[in-house]
Amino acid sequence: MNFLEKRCLEDLSLREAAGLYRKRRTWVSENTILNLANNDYLGLATHPEVKKAAVEATERFGCSSSASPLVTGFLQPHESLVKRLAKWHGVTSEQVMLWNSGFSANRCVLGILPQKGDLVLADRLVHNSMLAGILSSGAQLIRFDHLDLEHLESLLKQKASGRNIFVATESVFGMDGDSPDLESLTALKDRYGFCLVLDEAHALGWYGKKGSGLGEQTELLEEIDVLVATLGKGLGSQGAYTVFKEPSCRKLLENLAGDYVYSTFLSPACAAASCKAIELAEGFVLERPNWQKSAAAFRYELKSSGLKTIPGNSPVIPIVLKENDLVVQAADNLLEKGIKVASIRPPTVPEGTARLRLSLKAGMQLEGLAKTLADSIP
Repeated sequence: MNFLEKRCLEDLSLREAAGLYRKRRTWVSENTILNLANNDYLGLATHPEVKKAAVEATERFGCSSSASPLVTGFLQPHESLVKRLAKWHGVTSEQVMLWNSGFSANRCVLGILPQKGDLVLADRLVHNSMLAGILSSGAQLIRFDHLDLEHLESLLKQKASGRNIFVATESVFGMDGDSPDLESLTALKDRYGFCLVLDEAHALGWYGKKGSGLGEQTELLEEIDVLVATLGKGLGSQGAYTVFKEPSCRKLLENLAGDYVYSTFLSPACAAASCKAIELAEGFVLERPNWQKSAAAFRYELKSSGLKTIPGNSPVIPIVLKENDLVVQAADNLLEKGIKVASIRPPTVPEGTARLRLSLKAGMQLEGLAKTLADSIP
């Protein structure tokens, strides 16, 4: 046994002993199983019109973009998607940039725009991709308590003098399903002049009259300096995009972001599918308030069933069980009953907060589900 194999086996053994071992499984999609583990919140990944758009783009442009976007990889479907996104968010095409993934977008935005000597204040529960970017930037990172704007302001008062400051947060947190007070947050921005980076990954399609996120719903889009969002959750496709208040940010990242400059670009099929998905998402004007009411009511049912969850009206609903083994066993019990949920353990979430994570789907029937969930906890 060489040193590398020995090291890997020792580290894996430690993870397994701590109840943190993860294993890839091939998911066989079955109509008999209710999938509450994926993030296809609007059900667009299998929508006939979205699939048709992807097939037509594949027939015309092939399966791959075959090059980076700065060579020949930026094709007509990508240009159409940029224009569609710009219209959706009420900006110009010069302010929109496409990425292969949300992880790449966050890592590059926060790895390049903040620089050495700058300060980044990040909500304690921001996604790993945001932290990866900040830690690679050379800027100082301080994490404020989750959703605690008083703590954020105290840090701003202490640290604001003479420094460039970025604040990074999410509009809907992917493991908790809760949201910051964007109105109060942007009031702090007006007072202290920081650059606000907002990840809308889990809000897209679920919030806003047009479905473009919580920034739209709160009418605060103009206050967001960098908006990051994904095409692979509510929009049912793959990839991500950023909307910049200043077009110069896009131009800089197109020159410096290695993930963009050196990677074969998003497939034309994904771009075309995303365009169609946006068109469909815009049409759910009357449905969105009902989805939110249903999600809030379901949380109440969970609490009434004795389960610990987190308030909100997003499609992301955690059931906090604390113990790693308990979470895994509960997920296995539910799968036997035909319900697939995600078992989330540290370090994805803080120690002592292991949970089942449910992703609601638009318009789904929830009657009896809270009881089934409660009965499945060992």
